Amino acid sequence: MTNETARQPSSIELDRRAFRRQQATRSVLLSVGSTLLFAAVVVVTLSLLPGWPRVRDTFFDLGTAAQAWPRVANGFLLNLRVLAYSVITVSICGMALALLRTLRSPVLFPVRALATGYTDLFRGTPLIVVLYLVGFGIPGLQGPRGVIIPTEVLGTIAITLTYSAYVSEVLRAGIESVHPSQRLAARSLGLSHGQSMRIVIIPQAIRKVGPALMNDFVSMQKDVGLISILGAVDAIRAAGIETAKAFNFTPYVLAGLLFVLLAIPTIRLTDWYTARQRRREQMGSIV
Repeated sequence: MTNETARQPSSIELDRRAFRRQQATRSVLLSVGSTLLFAAVVVVTLSLLPGWPRVRDTFFDLGTAAQAWPRVANGFLLNLRVLAYSVITVSICGMALALLRTLRSPVLFPVRALATGYTDLFRGTPLIVVLYLVGFGIPGLQGPRGVIIPTEVLGTIAITLTYSAYVSEVLRAGIESVHPSQRLAARSLGLSHGQSMRIVIIPQAIRKVGPALMNDFVSMQKDVGLISILGAVDAIRAAGIETAKAFNFTPYVLAGLLFVLLAIPTIRLTDWYTARQRRREQMGSIV
């Protein structure tokens, strides 16, 4: 028997693959049908409620949405800038905290204790409180003649302080989940501690905790909307301004839809990555 013949799946495996494809097609059809049925029930139920016309005009008015779109879209660009800056700063600070918490030298215990205290503090403090402390506390330290700090910078600092604590714990869990034999093998090849972490340990850790990191990113996409409490004219504050002008809450719904559209690609990517990891871990031999 040649190697090419040995690699060919058996008739049993081919039948299994055909059955899986059939089941997948059936599941898709059932999912589409049940979703359409559920949507129809929701639409009919809402249309029969006595207060639905008033709610529709108050929250889903297309004319008000069209008028509010330029201001809300311009404010959403501010949210995107804060998100882009925060992703970079949170990644750097979170990785630094995770590495500090994995140090085992007794001499470095104070550093490890400070990193632990930082993560405990900011994981337990609500983001809105951190925004108030940073947004109004830092400018207050400068006195009345201090330099005016842009609100998007203050918002980025607050988000970085909070989410660095979350991300560092996820990364630390990933680093500690890598089997010790990987570290020992790297050191036996002559790699230093730093080289072992950078080349061997950290890549494996990130792959293990990839879905958890993506979930934190989705949460951060929503929380950048909280910078409106600092006075920044982002999508949420712009929606509030338009709501006050039109006496209609449709601009808030419009801003919410923008955040949802921003989150959907990341959510789908997370689902795809999680399914890919599951298939790799549960992959068996060909029968």
